[in-house]
Amino acid sequence: MNTYGREYIDDCRAKIEGQVAAYRETAAAGAALGGEGKARYDAAAEAFEPVFFNNMVQVLDNYFVHRSRTLEKKDGNALNEVRVLCTSMTSNDGRLAADKQIRLNPEKSVLGYKAGDVIALRENHFQLLAKAFFAEIEAKFL
Repeated sequence: MNTYGREYIDDCRAKIEGQVAAYRETAAAGAALGGEGKARYDAAAEAFEPVFFNNMVQVLDNYFVHRSRTLEKKDGNALNEVRVLCTSMTSNDGRLAADKQIRLNPEKSVLGYKAGDVIALRENHFQLLAKAFFAEIEAKFL
């Protein structure tokens, strides 16, 4: 794909925001528990958050999976970062894999992962990445 319409991009952004909102509602409900239930919930929530947000990176990428690599470029932008994260999560046991074709510089990337780092996004990490990703989509494909 060389272009995506405004309506499609906005719809994808709304879907992402809806899923994050559902996560937050679940977290708020669990945080309201008391006693032993709260301790069990806190432990489960701590383990679940990176699983959920790692999967949300896959969802984000999938909405635009057919984007043109020529327009995306290979300069380490947020689109590249999402692509490398997804490949690494599915093909490198959840550790960031070096990509010979994409110049992903940890100091300039959104999340700062280096080759070999375990990928474990928290909500704030995902929000930063999604914001940068949509900005790149709009700049290059709208």
